[in-house]
Amino acid sequence: MFCDKCGATLQPDQQFCSRCGKEIAGPMAGYPQRSRVREHVRLLGILWIALSGLDGLMGVGSYIVANVIFNPVTHPERPAFLHLFLSFIATIVIVKAFAGFVAGWGLLQREPWARMVAVVLAFPSLLFNVPFGTALGIYTLWVLLPAESDVEYEKEARTVSAT
Repeated sequence: MFCDKCGATLQPDQQFCSRCGKEIAGPMAGYPQRSRVREHVRLLGILWIALSGLDGLMGVGSYIVANVIFNPVTHPERPAFLHLFLSFIATIVIVKAFAGFVAGWGLLQREPWARMVAVVLAFPSLLFNVPFGTALGIYTLWVLLPAESDVEYEKEARTVSAT
């Protein structure tokens, strides 16, 4: 991109021409404005699907452990509450995995509801999926939580739905 007054080469984020001092007004033609959402939403969707796959495996594994090792019928000497507790935890993890998979798919498809689902899921992931969920939760909140991200995501969703 070049200054229309003196022909000097300009950078996309430059406010004034370094040679002649002419003010550069607004985004320049041919250079799309950078968008944090546009640049990161695809990777977020892929990462949510990957983390959900790991969560699903952990949930199924916990359910198997609860029913094989802590089953009160086959192992009456073991505490019965552990069977119920592990089954309950496994169910919650499987539901979270399903919700994360849906959020990831929605982000990849630029569905209007997916941003909010991902932001809501980011908070429990910060605490319960150390270290990968913590990193993904922080990344999700950094990309999707700011107010301008809402506007950018809605614009992306409308663009995708219009095509």
